[in-house]
Amino acid sequence: MRYRSKMRTAVAALLLLTGPALAAEPIVGRASVTDGDTVVIRGTRIRLHGIDAPESAQLCQDVAGKSYRCGQVAALALADRIGEASISCEPRDTDQYGRTVAVCRKGDEDLNAWMVSQGYATAYQRYSRDYVEAETTARALKRGLWAGTFDPPSDWRRAKRASGVETRPEREKPLAPTQAACAIKGNISRKGDKIYHLPGTRDYDRTVIDTGSGERMFCSEDEAKAAGWRAARG
Repeated sequence: MRYRSKMRTAVAALLLLTGPALAAEPIVGRASVTDGDTVVIRGTRIRLHGIDAPESAQLCQDVAGKSYRCGQVAALALADRIGEASISCEPRDTDQYGRTVAVCRKGDEDLNAWMVSQGYATAYQRYSRDYVEAETTARALKRGLWAGTFDPPSDWRRAKRASGVETRPEREKPLAPTQAACAIKGNISRKGDKIYHLPGTRDYDRTVIDTGSGERMFCSEDEAKAAGWRAARG
């Protein structure tokens, strides 16, 4: 009996010692954004846990019923939120495409939660309910996607696959915000002025677009001007 007791004690001690070592270490570094729910850190592809963002080629409809590239808007929003900062991603799982599924943070901020709370992504309830409350808030405030209408990203992918269009993430390339086709940010100031910011200008990186308040992305300066926006000064 003493022998068994000593064995149980030894096993328990071994588990305590080895448990933390068996946990996956956070992946830390500068991130390249592939789309609104996928980043790459030092060659490791990371799928943001518990959220689903529109695909890069996906179109949604804004509050006025006009189509816009919601997948690209989501990717740009995530890229802008991360900026030049180093982020930390805590692995949770590995998906069918070999990507690490993780909760990623910039400092103390949960980037997964931020994407959902701002309406750039939905809670991926098929795999997790962690961000259902954030989605409920975004929906109530009509932020981002919820300002207009859209197909849930999973439904959009399913429809594309049914029509023979490849949607695997291996085909996606990291997004460079300054090279994106629709990278001009249409911002509305506190005074109600409609101002657009070009990539590389002074306030571009810190300008966050809230589509729920009427702000939007533009593909060209002519498009922005035609919609009533003016160029930022400075």
